[in-house]
Amino acid sequence: MHAVILAGGKGVRLRPYTTALPKPLVPIGDSHAILEIVLRQLATAGFRSCTIAIGHLGNIIRAYVGDGSQWGLDVDYVTEDNPLGTMGPLLTMRDDLPEHFLVMNGDVLTDLDFGALLRGHRGSDAPLTIATYRRTVSIDFGVLTTDEGQVVGFTEKPSMDYRVSMGVYGVSRNTLSGYTPGMPLGFDEVVLDLLAAKRPPRAHDFDGYWLDIGRPDDYDRANAEFSSLRGLLLKGA
Repeated sequence: MHAVILAGGKGVRLRPYTTALPKPLVPIGDSHAILEIVLRQLATAGFRSCTIAIGHLGNIIRAYVGDGSQWGLDVDYVTEDNPLGTMGPLLTMRDDLPEHFLVMNGDVLTDLDFGALLRGHRGSDAPLTIATYRRTVSIDFGVLTTDEGQVVGFTEKPSMDYRVSMGVYGVSRNTLSGYTPGMPLGFDEVVLDLLAAKRPPRAHDFDGYWLDIGRPDDYDRANAEFSSLRGLLLKGA
């Protein structure tokens, strides 16, 4: 099984931590970087090769990861000279990718079984599989429903549940056909194109541990929780 890790972003929301370090290499706990945790998890899940899409401070990622042999992986790299979005880097390597592969952000902390997701995708007819997570959004106000200048409904501080993308996907190579290599391509654009073509993506619902380390508060939480979650996140690694 092959994985592509997207690690080319500047991590603007996580500054000042990412001023001198690429976001996937910020430390979690006493002895691990986020990217190292992800690579260990992929190896444990049965992946044998991985491509890392790098850009901002990519030379530091190359120096840290090397060829991946320390984790039992065969790692190569593709470089983004300009930001290409979530799916854009895949177009530059499309011809070298297997028929089905995993794609994930390099800053995701989760105990999701990456191998199970890819095997499920491979066994389906879906062009894209999206790992989803349930989020509850609380509204801190009384919500009004109005009609022609009159209040016709009222809910005090409601909560709403959503399934959100975890930043982990199963992708089929032919899903990328028709897009131009070297041009930016977002995940949102691909999903909307698939829906318009009546080729809906498949949902891989997950309710375990997931944290997208995008903001300082998320990073502080990850460090606070890691010691108690190390066995869960690095089981078998």
